Amino acid sequence: MAVAASTVNGFSLTPVSKADENYHRPTDLKAFDDTKAGVKGLVDAGITEIPRIFYSPPENLNSDDVSSETQIHIPVIDLDHIDKSTVDRVREASEKLGFFQLINHGIPVDVLEEMKDAVRRFNEQETESKKQYYTRDLTMPLIYNSNFDLYSAATTNWRDTFGYISAPNLHNPASLPEICRDILVDYSKRVMEVGKLLFELLSEALGLNPNYLNDIDCNEGLALVCHYYPPCPQPNLAIGTSEHTDNDFITVLLQDHIGGLQIRYENKWVDVPPVAGALVVNIGDLMQLITNDRFKSVNHRVVSKHEGPRISVAGIFSTLVLPSNKLYGPIKELLSEENPAIYRETTVRDFSIQFRSDGLGTSTLKHYKLNQAEV
Repeated sequence: MAVAASTVNGFSLTPVSKADENYHRPTDLKAFDDTKAGVKGLVDAGITEIPRIFYSPPENLNSDDVSSETQIHIPVIDLDHIDKSTVDRVREASEKLGFFQLINHGIPVDVLEEMKDAVRRFNEQETESKKQYYTRDLTMPLIYNSNFDLYSAATTNWRDTFGYISAPNLHNPASLPEICRDILVDYSKRVMEVGKLLFELLSEALGLNPNYLNDIDCNEGLALVCHYYPPCPQPNLAIGTSEHTDNDFITVLLQDHIGGLQIRYENKWVDVPPVAGALVVNIGDLMQLITNDRFKSVNHRVVSKHEGPRISVAGIFSTLVLPSNKLYGPIKELLSEENPAIYRETTVRDFSIQFRSDGLGTSTLKHYKLNQAEV
């Protein structure tokens, strides 16, 4: 029988319609986290009303400023025959939109489908089977939870996530859940190859040696971040993923057919429509930093829907919070008197720690501006 969002798995949560002066967000966050069942657990419990912790202000959900698809299109770049025009299209997309899609990227469709199926299998197994992986400890082989910034974000996102750091390879694959182990390892290797090629194209797009970005280890780290967005009973009140930018060099995203990903362009939200067999690529904050704002890391979000679950797999090219001493700053070959450095150097680790401290929706780049008056 459908129930209001009050008691789930023995934990009491305040429904959105009953929040009053007695509502205490930290208490509800802790109760939700302690279920270790995620958003999927709420849906399985039959809720018809979202808990108050998921309420997102109207300004975060406004669909009135969504741009018509006829006004702007996300480029779809074919890698079947790479030539100068391919590099030109990558450059234009990276400078203007910060997003593009790839087809004929070398990963077979059946591998893409198996990766999405694995995310579904993991999330739809019994809660007791998943609980052993529920953690906020970043040193674990597989990290499963709901909202990495649960206790710091103003709004809780309507999604569950598990992540796996595949490069540098720190953990024995045998420590991964059997239900998704083989495809995680296989897909990671294939995404690394796509990333290597992308960094070559991006290097050429900057007028650099094709090996430049790979030589400075932009491809050293890869994390697979697998999102599961259950159907939402009140999508007009909750957001799938809050507006944010990515704190990496690039993200290579696999999304399913449901859609919901949007980017902000000229103060309008633009849909990134699912393209069968395609991968979505976006420029991250670290790439914007080392290109001195030439390539743009743009804000994007995922809207929640009645339809679901929506599944996506983000290949995050970054070593994240792993120990590192290597400094990254604006590439010297791109600087001149007319184009001086506007960011200070940082390690990937420090940049990632700052991002996690800020949470989604706050620009990490602002902390690294040389001229703080511009922030």
